[in-house]
Amino acid sequence: MDDPVLIRHFKGHKDAVTCVAFSPNAKVLATSSLDRFLMMWNLRPNTKAFRFVGHLEAVTSVEFSPDGYLLASASEDRTARLWIPCIHGESTSLKGHTAPVRSVNFSNDSQFLVTASNDKSVKVWSIYSQHLLYSLSQHTHWVHCAKYSPDGRLIVSCSEDKTVKIWDIRNKICINNIIDYDGFANYVDFNPDGTCIVSAGSDHTVKFWDIRINRLLQRYKVHRGSVNYTSFHPSGNFLITASNDGTLKIMDLIEGRLLYTLHGHEGPVLSVAFSKDGETFASGGTDTQVLLWKTNFDSSEYKKVLEKHVQRLHSDDPPHLLDIYPRSPHRHNAKPQSVEINPNFDVTNMQIFDPPVVNIVSSPTFPPSWQVSFKLYQISTS
Repeated sequence: MDDPVLIRHFKGHKDAVTCVAFSPNAKVLATSSLDRFLMMWNLRPNTKAFRFVGHLEAVTSVEFSPDGYLLASASEDRTARLWIPCIHGESTSLKGHTAPVRSVNFSNDSQFLVTASNDKSVKVWSIYSQHLLYSLSQHTHWVHCAKYSPDGRLIVSCSEDKTVKIWDIRNKICINNIIDYDGFANYVDFNPDGTCIVSAGSDHTVKFWDIRINRLLQRYKVHRGSVNYTSFHPSGNFLITASNDGTLKIMDLIEGRLLYTLHGHEGPVLSVAFSKDGETFASGGTDTQVLLWKTNFDSSEYKKVLEKHVQRLHSDDPPHLLDIYPRSPHRHNAKPQSVEINPNFDVTNMQIFDPPVVNIVSSPTFPPSWQVSFKLYQISTS
């Protein structure tokens, strides 16, 4: 079994990176930032990066549509935007929220978008008409995140009112209200088969709930700071988390144990995402950097390694495989002594310079939705 490896870093944002998202074909990475910009990074070497200019305030969330034809973003300017990820910068603004928008998420059929906002509401939009369809308004405090279930029948949302709500889309009602007295969830999502939800908590915990039986299944307290984001491996067997403690943690959900602690960011880590094929993952944080990692650990069984190398690096940590510090990371000090399983572990020193950045200003000439599918996907070939 191989360990995760930091393979690239990207610099281009001027402020904290709030969200990272892979295109469905895993060839492009989109990022959002407090600097008001979206950026798109082609993952092939020696290619340009693109900075999308359009939001008036910090951009809080970004996501590709599952069909790959659109990009959605959320902003503190109280709008969400739909972009065609090409060099023409065509976008349209979705207006309806009365406070900063915290998250965007497409339905799996790419026909609908759900947004969450500090105005205490969750809103559902039609991609075809680019209009608001309806609002879900039972939260009593800022809503941090809202996500569709894989089958598109449910929405889960989390709020600073310390609740996680599950909504029936057909009837537009809340069918389950999970109260967490320990803190509020910063992020929530369905697992790949839609039977469970995960919440990332301000109380430093990650919790798994089985929504079929309304029961808390697992509770992990592996971070020393607020947990900001999670991402499921496509297999559903692994989860990666990002925290204010400056680390990423990878957990095995089948065995119910922590596998890896990844160090590389200098400051809180705000977002993390697996690629759709599970072969890579990316992270972004307050240090303005975007880090790209190779997964490796899902390629083979790890039980034999686990039996030999379970360790505690801190007295209050659960046993896990490995703390990984990149040996030659960008802007960070090397700490090779922390690597105990694989002393030869090293970050691939690719000597890849930061790509040239092309500014793309938002164009109001967003085409009718029936034309979107005929647009060239130019970013991935530039």
